Amino acid sequence: MKSMKLANAQIAWRAAQDIEDGAYVNLGIGLPEMVARFQPEGREAVFHTENGVLGFGEAPPAGDEDWDLINAGKKAITLKPGAAFFHHADSFAMVRGGHLDVAILGAFQVAENGDLANWRLGSKGVPAVGGAMDLVHGAKRVAVITDHTTKDGKPKLVARCAFPLTGVGCVTRVYTSLAVVDIEDNQFVLREKLPGLSFDELQACTGAELKVRGDIAELTAPEIG
Repeated sequence: MKSMKLANAQIAWRAAQDIEDGAYVNLGIGLPEMVARFQPEGREAVFHTENGVLGFGEAPPAGDEDWDLINAGKKAITLKPGAAFFHHADSFAMVRGGHLDVAILGAFQVAENGDLANWRLGSKGVPAVGGAMDLVHGAKRVAVITDHTTKDGKPKLVARCAFPLTGVGCVTRVYTSLAVVDIEDNQFVLREKLPGLSFDELQACTGAELKVRGDIAELTAPEIG
């Protein structure tokens, strides 16, 4: 299974293909930050970060960082023409006011009803949920990118989340290392899977029933260095 799964950058690439031209997008800390690298040709998203920047670009080359310019994950960023700075409170007013088209977040677990757990893993995790709780209910669309299973092979797509929730019924699509899965009518609906992976193999590493509605497309991504 590990030999055939997508790498993190490939998952991020696949998620980027569904971002509409001109969309206002917030990327969660960690793996979701990689999505900014892969905007399709002819399309341009406007990226938002909770600490108060709208319109940032790719990370600068190593050694060229300006550490006054960072995203919410404290990673160095560059600015695109027309970028804006604003107060932290104004940034959250944008989130809570429904002005973001898409939020792309990581996950510990996603439930078949769209519940998301992404901030605390048992006794481990950050001390507070941060901006994610606002994002999952303020953005018009919430997507998750994640490995399909944990490092020890346990499903991350489950019937019910076992960890503290970030949001209830908020996720509509999950991009994993093995598949693209929509959440519709409180069910996981399989849209794409790796061509070398059978449906039964995918179901075996998924913690809830996968539904099929229509054709299942092949999940492919370019080789990314």
